[in-house]
Amino acid sequence: MEAVPMDIDAPPDHDDPSLPFARSYQLEALQVAIRQNTISFLETGSGKTLVAIMLLRHYAPFLRKPSPFIAVFLVPQVVLVRQQAEAVKAHGDLKVGTYWGEMGVDFWDAAIWKQEIDKHEVLVMTPQILLNCLRHSFFKLEFIKVLIFDECHHTGGKHPYACIMTEFYHKLACKACDLPRIFGMTASLIKSKCGTSESEYWEKIKKLETIMHSKVYTCVSESAISKYVPISTPKLRFYEALDVPGDLVARLRFGLNNLKTKHENLLTKMDLTTTSLESTRKKLTRTCEALLYCLDDLGLMLASKAAKLLSSCDSDGMLSDKLDVFGERVVKKFSADASMVFKSCISTEWTLGGDARAHVKSGFLTSKVAYLIQCLLDYRNFKDIRCIVFVERVITAIVLQSLLSEILPEHVSWKTMYIAGNNSGLQTQTRKTQNEIVEEFRKGMVNIIVATSILEEGLDVQSCNLVIRFDPSATVSSFIQSRGRARMENSDYVLMLRSGDISGQCRLEKYLSSGEIMRSESLRHASNPCPPLGSEFYDEEIYRVESTGAVVTSTSSICLIHFYCSRLPSDGYFKPAPHFVIDKETSRCTLYLPKSCPLPLVSVEGDIKSLKQKACLQACMMLHKIGSLTDYLVPDTVAEKLDDRGLGEECYDDEFPVYFPPEAVRSHESCSQPGSKKYYCYLIKLCPQYESRTAVQDIVLVMCSELETEIVNSNFNLEDVRGSLKATLSYMGFLDLTPMLVNLCRMFQITVCNVLIHHSLDKLKGKIQALKHCDHLDYFVLPATASAQKASIDWTCVRSVLFSYKQAWEDHKKYPLQCNGAGVIVTTKDGPACKCMLQNSLVYTPHNRKLYSTLGISDKLSGNSFLSMHDGASVTYKDYYKFRHGIKLDSSHQPLLHARQIFPVHNCLLRCKQQRKEKGPASLTISHCLRQYNALRGIRRSYLISIPHIPVLSVCRIRKCLCRPAP
Repeated sequence: MEAVPMDIDAPPDHDDPSLPFARSYQLEALQVAIRQNTISFLETGSGKTLVAIMLLRHYAPFLRKPSPFIAVFLVPQVVLVRQQAEAVKAHGDLKVGTYWGEMGVDFWDAAIWKQEIDKHEVLVMTPQILLNCLRHSFFKLEFIKVLIFDECHHTGGKHPYACIMTEFYHKLACKACDLPRIFGMTASLIKSKCGTSESEYWEKIKKLETIMHSKVYTCVSESAISKYVPISTPKLRFYEALDVPGDLVARLRFGLNNLKTKHENLLTKMDLTTTSLESTRKKLTRTCEALLYCLDDLGLMLASKAAKLLSSCDSDGMLSDKLDVFGERVVKKFSADASMVFKSCISTEWTLGGDARAHVKSGFLTSKVAYLIQCLLDYRNFKDIRCIVFVERVITAIVLQSLLSEILPEHVSWKTMYIAGNNSGLQTQTRKTQNEIVEEFRKGMVNIIVATSILEEGLDVQSCNLVIRFDPSATVSSFIQSRGRARMENSDYVLMLRSGDISGQCRLEKYLSSGEIMRSESLRHASNPCPPLGSEFYDEEIYRVESTGAVVTSTSSICLIHFYCSRLPSDGYFKPAPHFVIDKETSRCTLYLPKSCPLPLVSVEGDIKSLKQKACLQACMMLHKIGSLTDYLVPDTVAEKLDDRGLGEECYDDEFPVYFPPEAVRSHESCSQPGSKKYYCYLIKLCPQYESRTAVQDIVLVMCSELETEIVNSNFNLEDVRGSLKATLSYMGFLDLTPMLVNLCRMFQITVCNVLIHHSLDKLKGKIQALKHCDHLDYFVLPATASAQKASIDWTCVRSVLFSYKQAWEDHKKYPLQCNGAGVIVTTKDGPACKCMLQNSLVYTPHNRKLYSTLGISDKLSGNSFLSMHDGASVTYKDYYKFRHGIKLDSSHQPLLHARQIFPVHNCLLRCKQQRKEKGPASLTISHCLRQYNALRGIRRSYLISIPHIPVLSVCRIRKCLCRPAP
């Protein structure tokens, strides 16, 4: 398949896309890119992005809105999204949108993406986002006029760059459809290790050209751009080959391995699922290996820092790969114990200062770390130092930054920070934090950044004058990219090598010559057409939805199944995930899905290497046919959330669809009353571990099955937004509930959950009707009375859901003597009411769509009373409502209602990210309130925060049987 220009009309010529300051080789590259798909192979800092921008300017007439066409600018790292978007904005007037995973784009649908395409002409994003959109058919490749691949050397294997080209571009090319212009940018055509000959280099270049369907453009020689682009000087620095003392290493290895065995034995005694047990064991092994790596490569002091860090890292519920909470505690305890083992070998009188060689000799620091410190101090006389230290591991970046921040201030006033990826879960940095660090680095507020490969590509800091490779580059592209970060004239590229490492020195010499070899091979084969894509790229099995065009491949099916499972009901104790059982003898794979999935298992036979993919693809097909995946092949739970929450507002929360594991339901025992059902009642007594103005209320858990003896009389903690609540579970007895009382309990539970989760009662009537006969909802969480003698269910509060305003008003008129509101009539949105009817009620204010629980009537306040504002000014309630809400108070003489807003619900099984203070009550105008229920005010705070999540407590105690795959 030859790389030829796309069969589309050429854009108008009246607007010159070139920029007056563009260099000659940039203009030449632009002309080539206009004629055919192109890979721009130029040095880092040579201005490849400017060529891409001029290409966008060339296609601008096709992109101007209301045109349906767009251009897409792909970048491999999130940190580059904003940088490249700002560059496009700076040299044109195209409307630019930016997208990355943390924005919640995984939960967007076709309607949201249509809005984005209608607003923007250039979309800058990471490649997985575009690949997902194409697979879900949210938009089509035919509507992309220009497709730019930044750092296109990643195009290979199953990288999203390669999948975009093989799954969509090449298949459209076979159909002679309109295709986007492809423009790739890279400073290295090869991502893997160096070849041993020129022919090996060319084979790798040819493979890249084939997948990209593009030809390489490059300058004839490095000298053509060297006068424009400063190239850093490589400097090999050798450090002494001094290891940590062998007896110390042996003693610590023995101690760590013993600790690992001890904690693995603890795991077998815990109530963990097979999947969680295996995950925790793997995490223990990885943690132990990481600490041993730190000991060997960094020394005892930094290994101790690493252990302390690993023991204190807080779990983040937003990370999908976090362990079972109990397993996570074991890993943290292991790290804490390891920290104590390391500390036992460090004298309390030892300090970081003093003779560095003595620290190396004792094993506290390795010679490699000591040499890095000395290497940095050699540049202490440099003016405005900007240095990036590249390391291989995240843990290395964190502990090295900590060490340098302690040592360097004794000699120089340099500030050190670190930047690392988020996949490890160690001290996860937000994108905002990373961008702030880079910006401070540009301004000179940060002098040294210890970074992983996340900063190797694309970071543009013109004043960076020193790059140090603490760990050697694994590939030629890593070598070239990290070298390119040193942008300033006369900058240095320091390569640290262990003395006597001949193979490492040979590898570096190959890296240094690789650029010229890639250039010469590309020029030598410049006239060769792109060969056709191999047949192996077309053999992959796919499933296509005809109505939308959405596709899932055998490769992408695994990710889709994991994503589907992640959207099923879960909590801090259980993460739903697929479970694979492979029988190698029969070449059979059985995929077990979580119990809450309507599809219990999928079993397939075939090639042992592709069994998982085959099983997942089969599961995707079946889930789509039963409606669990929509026609866009996204989980139906995601579509429901979008409908409920509105476009573009998806973010992490702990709300989940109604879920009750069938294992927790047993057949009902016989009852003394005909038609009744026997239920077991358990009191959950709550004791706040913090001071609160709001009283807590105990809870009654009513279940149709009896809990195991070991569960009863147990203690657990609930995490409120103000602190911790200690909960004690105890057996109260059983009771017989008639069908009428069962329906009453269901109505109450559904009502309160709607109030807490949705803060709305608009759709409540329909939900109550639908669930009246829903037998699987057979557990209830009800408020307990505050009786000192014996706790029981607060039936007065439960019956409040039967409240009818019309009936209450009629009763009040019939029996006025029973009124405790002195017979004072007030006006509400529902109509006239007595003051007594507003006591202990739930009220709704339509002007701000909020729900409040009433505390009483403020007889001393009315619409004419003054309200103190935050700025110190005073205004009457009457004027406040007029200017703030556009409401005219006709009954300004009426007293105000004292009420507290119903707050957002928090999952009490999860730790609060941040505790907050209790908000005070509000004063409401009675005439603009709708009364919903009397006596719901009687449900105290502790009940409100707990009801949606308490049922999980009984479930998590028996989670082992719930999560176990079906036999």
